Amino acid sequence: MITQFVKVVIVTLDSPEVLSYAIPKGVDSYGSLLVLCSRKSFVRYPMARYSLKERRIAFDFNNEKVRGVNIGGWLVLEPFITPSLFQQWANGGGVIDEYSYTATLGKEEASNRLNHHWSTWITQDDFNEIASMGLNHVRIPVGYWALNPRPDDPYVQGQLPYLDKAIGWARSAGLKVILDLHAAPGSQNGFDNSGRAGTIKWQSGDNVPNTLIAIKNMADRYASQSDVVTTIELLNEPANWGNNMDQIKKFYYDGFGNVRTKGDTAVMIHDSFLDPTSWNGFMNQQSGVNNIILDTHIYQIFSQEGASMKPCAHVQTACAAANRIRSTDKWTVVGEWTAAQTDCAKWLNGLGNGARYDGTLPSSSSGYYGSCDKKYEGTVSEMLPVDKTNLQYYVEAQLDAYEAHTGWIFWTWKTESAPEWHFQNLTRAGLIPQPLTARKLPSQCVTSQCFIPGN
Repeated sequence: MITQFVKVVIVTLDSPEVLSYAIPKGVDSYGSLLVLCSRKSFVRYPMARYSLKERRIAFDFNNEKVRGVNIGGWLVLEPFITPSLFQQWANGGGVIDEYSYTATLGKEEASNRLNHHWSTWITQDDFNEIASMGLNHVRIPVGYWALNPRPDDPYVQGQLPYLDKAIGWARSAGLKVILDLHAAPGSQNGFDNSGRAGTIKWQSGDNVPNTLIAIKNMADRYASQSDVVTTIELLNEPANWGNNMDQIKKFYYDGFGNVRTKGDTAVMIHDSFLDPTSWNGFMNQQSGVNNIILDTHIYQIFSQEGASMKPCAHVQTACAAANRIRSTDKWTVVGEWTAAQTDCAKWLNGLGNGARYDGTLPSSSSGYYGSCDKKYEGTVSEMLPVDKTNLQYYVEAQLDAYEAHTGWIFWTWKTESAPEWHFQNLTRAGLIPQPLTARKLPSQCVTSQCFIPGN
């Protein structure tokens, strides 16, 4: 039943035309109007409906670089980050993600284990050290089940008090926060980090509306924390396969509307693994929206081509990304990247799975590009000297390339046993420069010459 009529004035190149649309009253009606009018040259929105006061974002995305880390594996589980939580199923049992973890343990036992994990994995000390390393942002993944639990799901709740604490820790440490809806009902990409690995069913049934409710609840809860929460990411990595792209774009407009009803917090949208320049013209200032950040994730290791790359090729590929990043028409952040040049880390490709690099991943094409010795698990100090050298060149090249636009966020702050993904220990070991703008090595993105010894 239609409960509200909104009049929108659309100005075309020819003459103004007044169109009346019946919009169901709800939190996403603003986004629906944007979708409705996205092909027009200019739209005047009825902003009085929202009684918004203009407010300044607590971070200057135009003039400051985002330099951040992801707080991965904390409020959304990932087996490769904290394998100890999944070790009892290493030889089978069907537990491969947070969905199967909670379903197998049951709510009481899962809650006990996860509360211990939440209270110990990340603390104020972590945020203090993050700030001391020259970082200014943390991106915190959270699952929809923390914000809009579904009655038939096995997931447990209790994450939000820890998220509240994290915002307080960030404020105390002088950090800003990006709240990242990392997992949607039905899974937006089929990855284990979406909560449930397997088939993509996010756009089935009422999954998208329930995702929008989760976004609304997040925006409602943290609207008063805008001095710290600079950004809300509507959804991490919605795949361009298994999903309809038009529906993804409509979801972005609707999610934007849900956030805008509470303030001017920046809204981050992921590029769905497409070239970031392909999003030019979408949700830019000319289309009538403001404070949009495009999130692109750059990994070179999840394909046979990437697995076969030599160290110099990794550097050159990273440098080439700078041109794509700087050619976008909105703020653009490399929201995930890594120091790893292989996919060797234990369970990186899923619990129990091997790697493309050494030919042990069952579903990969045949190929052997090197040994995963000292790369599968261990510490930074145990890494081979040649791997440390290659990593250092790769990291510095990426730092240069990814500041071509708005900045970057490393994945991830820490892991139990994957040294190339462990920002904290890589920095402590001197493999990530301090300060972050310092360079121990020649500038690699201004030449085609390879400086890496032995390459």
